[in-house]
Amino acid sequence: MKIFVTGASGFIGSAVVRELIDAGHQVIGLARTAESAKQISNAGGEVLMGSLEDLNILKQGASMADGVIHTAFIHDFTQYAKANEVEKAVINSMGEAMMGTNKPIVVTAGILGLPVVNGIITEESRAQNSPRSSEATAMTWAAKGVNISVVRLPPSVHDKGDKGFVSFIIQQARKNGVSAYPADGHNRWPAVHRLDAAKIFRLVVEKGVKGALYNAIGDSGIEIKKIATLIGEKLNLPVASVTGEEAIKHFEWMTGFIGFDSPATGLKTQAQLDWKPVQIGLLEDLEKHYF
Repeated sequence: MKIFVTGASGFIGSAVVRELIDAGHQVIGLARTAESAKQISNAGGEVLMGSLEDLNILKQGASMADGVIHTAFIHDFTQYAKANEVEKAVINSMGEAMMGTNKPIVVTAGILGLPVVNGIITEESRAQNSPRSSEATAMTWAAKGVNISVVRLPPSVHDKGDKGFVSFIIQQARKNGVSAYPADGHNRWPAVHRLDAAKIFRLVVEKGVKGALYNAIGDSGIEIKKIATLIGEKLNLPVASVTGEEAIKHFEWMTGFIGFDSPATGLKTQAQLDWKPVQIGLLEDLEKHYF
């Protein structure tokens, strides 16, 4: 297959590109800069220059390909609402381009904020108050007959080079001289290694089911306090609970995310895709590669 990948030079997207090419697929990667284009080309992919706001370019990329994997997101969490609107427009444009075909579109969504089912987030959990609207947008196109499905990622997709939530927590610990956690710190975050996640994206574009929701879960739920304790040990910093204004000052834009309790499983995903996580877990990865 020839797969159009947005975010093809990003932390997750670059792993997806490698996974696809290693499996014998061709890749068209969206690139906003010359540096990104070089990275995609060096990985063996074809380059399509453009940004997430170039909707005609996105339609072109989707039309040129046998399938789409959308991993790109504007990671400016100080303007999250704007980034979310851009992503909705991206999904809508590619959904429109794929209308009337059976070409698969795989969209990225998040686990945080999904409702629990019997105490845990599963594939049966449906987005209601999720901070990100990509899943709901994708499902509107599935209802119209477009072959679109969703890969839900946990808040930590980890590996060397991670610049996501956990890296920001480490950065704030260094900045403030304390490794903090919210309230009692018993809220749990799931995690997945990016190479395990990349394999899920490849499997879904190959054999995913229209309208399906796939949970990319390695660690089902690690207490934030455990993460903060490990960070404190590695940085030789005190570990402390923060609440209220103190929490807002410490976690800044991340305050709205850090308190979620979102334990999750991906058992249905594992069964449907014949997939199991094989890479190291988050805490071991932190020990080895984050300090």
